[in-house]
Amino acid sequence: MQLEIKSPELQTLIAQRLASNALQGIEEILLQALNASSRMEQLDAGGSQHQIGRKSLAALFADSPFKGLDLCLDREEDTGRDIQL
Repeated sequence: MQLEIKSPELQTLIAQRLASNALQGIEEILLQALNASSRMEQLDAGGSQHQIGRKSLAALFADSPFKGLDLCLDREEDTGRDIQL
């Protein structure tokens, strides 16, 4: 099967994906797009995303992509500002 892509914008997007090594080939790009489309159809047919992919807050933090990065999220104390009354 041969596919012809006539849209310059689409050609540019595909070239960018291939250049970034995010995906290995046209087949992988098409597979990812078709899978995403299928998931969107399932969401439209079966309700909202919150109902389908609902997790507990603990599971959300346990599966976080930032887990194990040893991030320091401390902030300096906000002492407010001086005002004249």
